[in-house]
Amino acid sequence: MTTTGADIIGRALAQAGATHAFGIPGGEVLALMQGLDAAGLRFVLVKHENSGGFIAEGLWHMTGSLPVLVATLGPGVTNAVNVVANAMQDRVPLIFLTGCVDAAEAETYTHQVFDHQAMLRPVVKGSFRLAAGAVGAGMAKAIALATAGQPGPVHVDVPISVAEGIATEARVALPWTNAPGLPPPTPLADALGVLQHARRPLAIAGVDAVNEAAGPAIAEFCRAHNIPLITTYKGKGLMPESDPLCLGGAGLSPRADSILMPLIAVADAVVLLGYDPIEMRIGWRNPFAADQTVIDIAPGHRTHGMHRADIPLIGSIALVLNELRHEPPLRWPDSQPKAARAALKAAFADLGSWGPHAVFSTLRGAMPPETVITADSGAHRILVSQMWDCPAPRLMLQSSGLCTMACAVPLAAGAKIGRPDVPVLAFVGDAGLEMGAGELATLSAQGLPIVICVLVDHSLTLIEMKQRASQRPNLGVDFGGPGTGTDFAALARAFGGHGVDVSDRATLRHEATAALSRDRFTLIAAHIPRRAYEGAF
Repeated sequence: MTTTGADIIGRALAQAGATHAFGIPGGEVLALMQGLDAAGLRFVLVKHENSGGFIAEGLWHMTGSLPVLVATLGPGVTNAVNVVANAMQDRVPLIFLTGCVDAAEAETYTHQVFDHQAMLRPVVKGSFRLAAGAVGAGMAKAIALATAGQPGPVHVDVPISVAEGIATEARVALPWTNAPGLPPPTPLADALGVLQHARRPLAIAGVDAVNEAAGPAIAEFCRAHNIPLITTYKGKGLMPESDPLCLGGAGLSPRADSILMPLIAVADAVVLLGYDPIEMRIGWRNPFAADQTVIDIAPGHRTHGMHRADIPLIGSIALVLNELRHEPPLRWPDSQPKAARAALKAAFADLGSWGPHAVFSTLRGAMPPETVITADSGAHRILVSQMWDCPAPRLMLQSSGLCTMACAVPLAAGAKIGRPDVPVLAFVGDAGLEMGAGELATLSAQGLPIVICVLVDHSLTLIEMKQRASQRPNLGVDFGGPGTGTDFAALARAFGGHGVDVSDRATLRHEATAALSRDRFTLIAAHIPRRAYEGAF
């Protein structure tokens, strides 16, 4: 039986843990898709390459399956640029396979032909063009680069002749991608000495801790040493948010910052645990005073420039924390972290009236604790990220680095593929759903009974708030309106789902509960007043 280059690509991806590939076919990737299928990867047809990348990411969060996106040349590649950039900023090891014409043909044929690599290099960890005789070697390099250190997207351009051609090359083993170990003894000892004397230490954890599965080690260390923990939005659930030491997610809410920044200011030692400030708003630049010691545990050298690190420790979070165990002195005798936690709860409490607070608190009460939620970018994401308690990591998926719209529904789809027995709920604004409405067809085609809650207020609310705050006229942020906007419930039914409009708690609770037993997706259009987020976060 002959082996093609596409077969080698498929086998390499399967060996690396890929189970699915997502995308839209074109003539230039037909052989490639056949090779993926022969290796056992299930190809899932989507409606837009951007969504395909997010579905792949959602699956990866649930199962660890290496995310794979396939696009044909030209417009297929350009459609995917956003999700590839998102994978770079959100630290997702996306393998982006693109079809391309052979080099000789590109010299005399220009239709849909341009330099894919030149376009993608600024937003990927690396870009490879496979060559006959070295397909396995190229794939091994791509996979190792995508998964090593801080994970990120890698582009692989596959010429048609390479995918279709008979391959005689020897099998190439995938290289080991070793997790970081321990840093040198001297900085470890310095960090331990600081912590042994710290009376008001505080920890901040982020996306790298999630990718290292360091949540149990972090929670145990914080409890054993009475160290309160702040997380980024990606880091929600690293410590169960019901824990008295957990101060929840931070990074985008000025209201939360007004409570957390004063607490950070009085800390004498700050321990950064896989904390990548790419998620954080501009107010998180250089938040540490000269008399504070900043210990930064990271998988690699930090080059972001957002803040300093007095003691950088490159290594595994769990292994480093084990070396930093100590007998803690009396800590936080004035109970400031407890007061900050209470203030955060009060700041984002349900207001009682109908609006986004009511929507989020009602659905949190109606949905099981293990529910996976996703959130699109917009005002709703900031508020729900503060209100929704996560008992474990990866139970709230969102675009935090790039903050791109139209990600929530495909992320939810991928999560449901990966964990079909767990409820999955997507929060999205009306504009975000309109941007990616085509994937409702994918939900029906793949039989994915997720729940979608659309916050309908006929506005790009977060941008409208910024517009007013800068005393600019209302321009280009409002659309539709009661009786004239999109009928989202009817849209859901048109795509084969269940759609319903709600404007009160009781109906919302009833519909959410009913959705859990349906075999198709449910879209709940929650109509809230205009400017309902005013002063909310």
